[in-house]
Amino acid sequence: MEQQEWIPADTICTYYQVDVSLIRTIGDYGLIEVNSADNRLSVPVSGLGELERILRMHRELDINMEGIEAISHMLHRLKELQQEVGILRHKLSVYERHGDIL
Repeated sequence: MEQQEWIPADTICTYYQVDVSLIRTIGDYGLIEVNSADNRLSVPVSGLGELERILRMHRELDINMEGIEAISHMLHRLKELQQEVGILRHKLSVYERHGDIL
């Protein structure tokens, strides 16, 4: 099993110029994974893209956490639906190639 790399929240906060409480709040909303082992908050490297997107929505668009949570849920659902449409299109093309469609 691959070991996940973590970045300390204070490093992230310095880079993005945000308070550690914002990172904690984002984690509390379940928008990103956070770890608070040894009383040090950290974020997985794999979650940095999502964190950056959330910080941009919060800072540049002035969207509160509830709004970001709703937007994140809708974007996740949209991605699932796009994948489902892709699968269905593929299945349809298989049926069309074999003349099995009415």
